Amino acid sequence: MKDLGSSRAGRPARHTPPPAPGLRRAAPALAAFVAVRLLGLVALAVWSARAGSSPHTLLSARWDSLWYARIAAEGYGYEVVLPSGAVHSNLAFFPLLPWLERLVAAPTGLSYGSAGLVVSAVAALAAAWGIFAVTDLRYGRRAGVCAAAAWAALPVGIVQSMAYSEALFTALAAWALYAVLRERWVLAGLLAAGAGLTRPVGAAVVAAVWVGAVLALRKDGDGGGRGRRDRRPVAGMLLAPLGAAAYVLWVGAHTGRGPLGYLDVQAGWGNGFDGGLAFARFVGDKLASPTSLAAGIGLVAGVLLVLWLYALGVRQRQPVVLLVYCGIVVALALCASGYFGSKPRLLLPAFPLVLPPAVALARWRTGRAAAALGAVALIGAVYGAFWLNGSGPP
Repeated sequence: MKDLGSSRAGRPARHTPPPAPGLRRAAPALAAFVAVRLLGLVALAVWSARAGSSPHTLLSARWDSLWYARIAAEGYGYEVVLPSGAVHSNLAFFPLLPWLERLVAAPTGLSYGSAGLVVSAVAALAAAWGIFAVTDLRYGRRAGVCAAAAWAALPVGIVQSMAYSEALFTALAAWALYAVLRERWVLAGLLAAGAGLTRPVGAAVVAAVWVGAVLALRKDGDGGGRGRRDRRPVAGMLLAPLGAAAYVLWVGAHTGRGPLGYLDVQAGWGNGFDGGLAFARFVGDKLASPTSLAAGIGLVAGVLLVLWLYALGVRQRQPVVLLVYCGIVVALALCASGYFGSKPRLLLPAFPLVLPPAVALARWRTGRAAAALGAVALIGAVYGAFWLNGSGPP
């Protein structure tokens, strides 16, 4: 299966996939990830001390963190009616993170926001491990280390340390994709179901599992093994959408709107999918205003960079399941009609975008690669501190 399980570009897939990378093999990647994230937290602490703000509050008790903590404390049913008449319901937030916050808070006595920080810290480490595992399987250990460090060093990497769901979702997505690449279909389906309970973009993980399973079934059919066909890919396909489907159907029943209930909830928040028209108008308005021209140019450059990195992934011949997953995450982030300031955060789970630069860095000498990643990490740390003390991730 050329695009599912090959361990290096140009080499055929192994019939028996290698075991998952253990802690010893992944240790350099995890150490690099922790170092970058600590740098970000130190920068946040220094900036916050000068600004008179609380890093803990910024990380655990602002924006979406408050909504997750309220769900953990009180369950669903809370909503805010804006002066415009729009209704912001907490049904927009998927339940896995608040469930885990409640699970951590019960034995520890932590607040739900602080419990969310614990969940995110563990999940971010698991995500870095999963990103390393996927990259190591395809491009080797050095590239895996660079990929984990590069993901941590992203300008919005500070979100990985917040009581937000991005780190948890990325962990589930990365390990689900790794399970697909190793043809562990039941595990892939279970992890995809977990991702579907975490964020709406869990659909991207489900699609990747389905595509991988279809390719596996086609290969099995081409092999002519009549009567011995492996049904585990089918099991993975059936399991994958259960998490998202269960929550969406529950919201539909709760609102009395059936399958359209969740879409109504999102509409109340001003969220929708219009193919990017609203975002294009938003960028156009920035470009047309002399006072925001620089911001508009930055937005255009950012979008072009994302598309260029995705095109590099295609040229790099990334496994098709990674391209499917990443393409859907990027499309949903860029083509949503609301909350334009959230788009960098929504792109955070699209970790295959860092694979092309990670593979390039892996070819450099260790000192040179470390210096480049360190410079990017420092810029990202300063930006994250500035961002969180300013507009932040809505």
